[in-house]
Amino acid sequence: MAVNIADIQKLRKITGAGLADCKKALEEAAGDISAATEIVRAKGLAIAAKRSDRQAGEGCVLAKTDGKFGAMIALKCETDFVATNADFVKLTQDILDAAFAAKAKTLDEVKALKLGDITIAEAVTQRSGITGEKMELDGYLTIEGENVSVYNHQNKNVLCTMVALNEQADPEIGHQIAMQVAAMNPIAISEADVPQDVKDNELKVAIDKTKEEQVKRAVEGALRKAGFNLYISESEEHLAEGIQKHEITEAQADEIRQLKAKTAADKAAHMPEQMVQNIAKGRMAKFYKESCLLDQEYCMDATKTISQILQSASKTLTVTAYKRFTLRAE
Repeated sequence: MAVNIADIQKLRKITGAGLADCKKALEEAAGDISAATEIVRAKGLAIAAKRSDRQAGEGCVLAKTDGKFGAMIALKCETDFVATNADFVKLTQDILDAAFAAKAKTLDEVKALKLGDITIAEAVTQRSGITGEKMELDGYLTIEGENVSVYNHQNKNVLCTMVALNEQADPEIGHQIAMQVAAMNPIAISEADVPQDVKDNELKVAIDKTKEEQVKRAVEGALRKAGFNLYISESEEHLAEGIQKHEITEAQADEIRQLKAKTAADKAAHMPEQMVQNIAKGRMAKFYKESCLLDQEYCMDATKTISQILQSASKTLTVTAYKRFTLRAE
């Protein structure tokens, strides 16, 4: 049967499907809007199922706050074309608004909430069927505190952060700290908040790196003293190149190998432990300064740390929590 444009537009408003799909669904349903809606949704489910094993690496990340509670969510898709589509961004915002209003704590809670007469999970699946791309919700995070700020990096909907302060302050302070979290990606608020397993691993890396550098320095010193070229002595590949160019002989190459092995073994066996610990301690201090939010240099003014930025506003002002989510690999 023939269908009128008013019904097509009404169905499109309900489902978000294209005009052609709406027209076909209405024709199949003999003009019944409710039946046509189910046809469109069923088609969307089928298309979404076919694309379930695809990679959803693009999307839209949004965050909002009322000053005490903050929420952030990412709706992922396959292409930037869909990610920047107004309807896709609106769906992400609608989902965030629903989650925020319900003060949902988990992603499963969000998926079960209603958007109109269907759940959020069903709305995402339906949209997937319309666009022909895999879509999935991810990165649902919440934060609470006395003073919560959110930041959408460059308003590109790709990276968002949330920061909670322990007391009220100029909104610009919260904005600055949220920007810092976006730019510098700290692993903890302070040294005390760094997980012990992370500390242990970083200390091991610092000690190993220190020992490697000490051995390398000793080997290079021995090679210089023996009159060997450091570039040629660096690796087997360089030794072979040196022999080929007649810069060293096979015998000299063997001498270099033996000298490197003996010097490295001697240095490793007589490594001053206290020196290693002192250097490793220095490396850890640098790690904390670069990785802990309060100790980091402010991204917009390297002469100030985040702690100093906070204390310039109030001696008791500090960060109690932060959250960060990005669609980009880092």
